[in-house]
Amino acid sequence: MKYRTVLLPLTLVLSPLLSAQNARTHAHASSCSNQMRAEHHQEMTEIHRQQMDAMKADVQKMKASLAAMKANLASISDQNELARWRNNVDLWQTMVNHMEQMQKNMESMQPGTKPE
Repeated sequence: MKYRTVLLPLTLVLSPLLSAQNARTHAHASSCSNQMRAEHHQEMTEIHRQQMDAMKADVQKMKASLAAMKANLASISDQNELARWRNNVDLWQTMVNHMEQMQKNMESMQPGTKPE
């Protein structure tokens, strides 16, 4: 019986303290969660920027190689060889066009920007 008489007042006294502690814990967790989201967003933005820079460099290299291939066409006299080179140039031109389109799409989806 003694335990019950002590337990009830003790529960009534400790409940508000535990509730206040719980509220502080939730506020701290929410603050940490927001900070983690902001850090993650910043990290993803940086990764996106690096990927865009790499893609731009790749497209420029591809364009330079394609220009060299096109310049070589004039020096090819064998018709079969010329046809092979033209097919190759056409294929790579398609690939460069595709890469440029992907680059534009990725730029429009840059983190932190709204789609148009």
